[in-house]
Amino acid sequence: MSTETATAFADVPQLYKRHIFACYTQRPPGHPRGSCGAQGAQPLWDRLSRKLEAERLADVGFTASGCLGFCRAGPLMVVYPEGVWYAPKTPEDIDEIVETHIKGDALVDRLVVVLTR
Repeated sequence: MSTETATAFADVPQLYKRHIFACYTQRPPGHPRGSCGAQGAQPLWDRLSRKLEAERLADVGFTASGCLGFCRAGPLMVVYPEGVWYAPKTPEDIDEIVETHIKGDALVDRLVVVLTR
């Protein structure tokens, strides 16, 4: 990307401070790739949605996504602009991500997933 292009992007106003994408993919039982849905994603994302709304975090976008490509590591969510991937397993994990990362600007190290292709 050229310096001119980077400057142009920097001038575009942003709607959200952060944007969270969470995989809702539900593959059939026994599918070789697995899926976030089969690993209990739905109640976690429901909790995340309710928590963001209850905390009135209007500057945080939340989008239900399709497959994020790392099915066996799920359930997965990614927080931008940082590009941090999390694999929460419990409702308390969701609460910790919201309090520590989304509101507190710090990583929840124990839930961060480093993915490789």
